[in-house]
Amino acid sequence: MNPSLDFRLIRQLWMFLAVAEEKHFGRAAARLNMSQPPLTEQIKVLEQSLKLQLFERSRRGTQLSPAGAAILPAVRQFADQVERLERVVREVAAGQSGVLQVGAITSAMLDTVPAALAALKRSHPQVSVFVREIDSAEAVPALESGELDLAFVRLEGELGASRIATLPLAEDRLAVALPKTHPLAALSRVRLRSLADEALVMSARQVSPVYFDRLVAECRSHGFAPRVLHEVRSVASQVAYVSCGQGVALVPASMRRLAPDNVVVRPLKERVMVVTAALAWDASRHHPMVEAMREWAERTGAKVGTAERAADGTRGRVAKRKAVANG
Repeated sequence: MNPSLDFRLIRQLWMFLAVAEEKHFGRAAARLNMSQPPLTEQIKVLEQSLKLQLFERSRRGTQLSPAGAAILPAVRQFADQVERLERVVREVAAGQSGVLQVGAITSAMLDTVPAALAALKRSHPQVSVFVREIDSAEAVPALESGELDLAFVRLEGELGASRIATLPLAEDRLAVALPKTHPLAALSRVRLRSLADEALVMSARQVSPVYFDRLVAECRSHGFAPRVLHEVRSVASQVAYVSCGQGVALVPASMRRLAPDNVVVRPLKERVMVVTAALAWDASRHHPMVEAMREWAERTGAKVGTAERAADGTRGRVAKRKAVANG
């Protein structure tokens, strides 16, 4: 297939379509905002190029020849495609259409992401969104390389990347995931210091250094250094490890929805709030859909993912957008 476009041929086909539909060279010329002689000349050139007679001229007017009638459906389809292309180009230029590559942690895909993307599709129905699961550690390099346009992750504080901006979307009360047979599972709330002698399954520090350090600091402020048995890459994995009897885990309270039958999630007695989802993007790149998503998050983000937390007396929040400084 020849990748080059013959724009003269495209223009001539547009003229052919006008004459075929108007059945009159004069009316077709007026429709095309041109005089009749150049139109007649271009149709002759097209006929010579195709080696076909496209019209039959008689006292009754201009009629399609059998050859012209045969190619008319294809020319109409071509014209429709060109108009569709022009519309898409206008929409992309106006930020109404395009492709958005999104990465998200598992917990955000269950809570924050569906509401965010539904809002985006309502305001920009032509946008194509592709979502893939990532962990928070993968977000920064994927955003910097352009592999992702937007990420819903557990990131806050300094990421060591001046180009990455974050906007916290939701927070949740910290809880503990326990085997159903664990003595602490009988309590409605668990004191943090009760976990001093427990083996902990933690989200790995390399995934989200700020989150890891925050949990360690909370434990130390309650008189103990956490005894970390396993470091995993997602909150869902923490719950899975607890299900396998590999310890207990500090997780957001909303993770009770992911807990299997042999795991219970109990809120801590202490009110410790953690960011469960944040919007992250490369501030040095311009993408209309990213801007639309950021504006929506700033406008309505306090409502994102709050249903689960409302029952627990907590609420989501949106923090002021912050460009992340070099660490």
